[in-house]
Amino acid sequence: MADVPKTGKGQSFIDIYKKGQGYYTRLGTAVGAAILVLGLGNFIYDNLNFDQDWAPGLWIKTGVPVLVIVLLLAVVHWLVNVKRPSCDFLIATDGEMKKVNWTTKKEIIAATKVVILVTILTAAALFLVDRIFQYFFVAIDVLKL
Repeated sequence: MADVPKTGKGQSFIDIYKKGQGYYTRLGTAVGAAILVLGLGNFIYDNLNFDQDWAPGLWIKTGVPVLVIVLLLAVVHWLVNVKRPSCDFLIATDGEMKKVNWTTKKEIIAATKVVILVTILTAAALFLVDRIFQYFFVAIDVLKL
């Protein structure tokens, strides 16, 4: 760790703090944030409306979302790869994920079957109760079918 400076001096915006550590957690965070940023850029593009006769309108309509996307992706890069506290958090999270005792595929399939069965039984019970209420309210003339 001699190559990582103790202070913020000597570390540029492009340098990655503790490169190689917490790779998948950082990657997942960056991809998720990038999807949100691109969605925001698309939202801005769709909601900027200018008169079609106004020549700069198209430049503004495309330029503003691109500028927002570039700036926010730079912030995401800074938070995920450069800023030390957030990098240390993501690295620690990755370390904790590696410590977790993940269940086997067989146990996951069995648990999924139980969840699906309980969901189907609950839906059937709710359907039955709904029909009972329907017949009851029709019988007392609250509901007209």
